[in-house]
Amino acid sequence: MKKFLQITFFLALLFSANANAKNIMILATGGTISGAGESAIGSKYSSSQIDIEQIIKSIPDITKLADIKAEQIMQIASQDMNDVAWLKIAKKVNDALSRRSVDAVVITHGTDTMEETAYFLNLVVKSKKPVVLVGSMRPSTSLSADGALNLYNAVALAASDAAYNKGVLVLMNDEVFAARDIVKTHTTNVAAFKSQNSGAIGFVYYGKVKLYYTPLRLHTNNTIFHTKNLETLPKVDIVYAHAGSDENMIDHLVESGSKAIILAGVGDGNINQKSVRKLVEARKKGVVIVRSSYLEGGVEPNVEINDDEFDFIVADNLSPKKARILTILALTRTNDTKKIGEMFGKY
Repeated sequence: MKKFLQITFFLALLFSANANAKNIMILATGGTISGAGESAIGSKYSSSQIDIEQIIKSIPDITKLADIKAEQIMQIASQDMNDVAWLKIAKKVNDALSRRSVDAVVITHGTDTMEETAYFLNLVVKSKKPVVLVGSMRPSTSLSADGALNLYNAVALAASDAAYNKGVLVLMNDEVFAARDIVKTHTTNVAAFKSQNSGAIGFVYYGKVKLYYTPLRLHTNNTIFHTKNLETLPKVDIVYAHAGSDENMIDHLVESGSKAIILAGVGDGNINQKSVRKLVEARKKGVVIVRSSYLEGGVEPNVEINDDEFDFIVADNLSPKKARILTILALTRTNDTKKIGEMFGKY
């Protein structure tokens, strides 16, 4: 009888622990975190080689952080990420978070375009539940590979109450970043990701979550954007300014059907006068023009280019790639440049 009571008590404790554990869905898309190389000390590797179930099994104690379910929704290098993949990921995330049985989502992703996917989801996910993107700078076979600890910490972050209603987050190298601000700044360093204008919002140290700041720009549930009925996205392209920029590339983009052109400008979102005139012509043809800069800081209107006269939009402090994403989604709602300009002040 005593032994029976001991077993019953143990099972009750076990059931109670499981009942209190968060349910985390991991959606895997590929990238370096699932990559493998020929040598532990060589830089050459192939991304997207290892299934997510194998990765989870290789990480000690990760299942003690939460009840984990995983799905390999695609297996690509992130340089191959595109609109079709974004729409698929958004649908999977929103479907998962709509279930009472899922408390948060973690997405494994290649690092080359992770900042873009994170911001796209930040604008179209319709839930306050945590969404965390995570990747690695080194493949699993590399000496001192970073993927396992990154994923462990990402699950801990997703399971934390502190991550609720913070928008989409990115976990890399123990640091937590808001999707709107994160930028990849180095080709190979494990500390490649920064939020240059605002900094990290917190840290995760071996599963211990510490968040200090809350993103203030509207996100997730509080945006007007959704992807439920979208099968395609508007064509929006980026022009990169430099000394001697060829203005004819702008004509090519207009002729190829671009609905908007993002200027990745020098300085305060500038480009040479010949190209400015081409952008003015493109705007008169109905193409939306957004001026951004590839530097830190924001772009101010009407400084060296008369935005009001030309009906141009400025991107605030969004990077050219982030400005492109917001413009894409804005165009699914309106073509009114005044309304689109207001969106850059909200999101």
